[in-house]
Amino acid sequence: MKFLTGLLAAVLLIAGMGASHAVVRIADDRGGRIGTYVDRYQDLRQSGETVIIDGLCASACTIVLGAIPHDRICVTSSATLGFHAAWDFGANGRAVTNPEATQMLYSMYPSQVKRWIAQRGGLTPHMLFLRGKQLQAMYKPCYMDAQASAIRPARRTLQQPEQVESARGQLLH
Repeated sequence: MKFLTGLLAAVLLIAGMGASHAVVRIADDRGGRIGTYVDRYQDLRQSGETVIIDGLCASACTIVLGAIPHDRICVTSSATLGFHAAWDFGANGRAVTNPEATQMLYSMYPSQVKRWIAQRGGLTPHMLFLRGKQLQAMYKPCYMDAQASAIRPARRTLQQPEQVESARGQLLH
């Protein structure tokens, strides 16, 4: 009986480890439509998975910072976050800053990220890059080599949004 109880406990422990150690890796994500990312990250938040930022996460991708709990995000030495104002297509087909969407985007960020952006003039059409020691001071480091040598967690890369033809009124970045 003790053997069966021990075996059942071991199976449950291993099954629980798989779910709690699942990770999503974000790398080389240039962003896209804000709504697409809000939906994607809402699902990711509910999954309980950890997010590893290991490369570029720019534009709408950065919504991850407000959507996922701080303690479930880690950054590698290769992580770079890129921030800019939200934009839309104007009447002439050119990109035009959308102040309402920019404010909505800004409001999603944690306070330390908001301060960093504000110290650099706020969200503008020009990209601001947060990386290196400044980023690592805000988020815990994740060590890819250490994780690879430990028990291999379930890992998936967040898929890039499909290319969507733009239409007037849709937020693209």
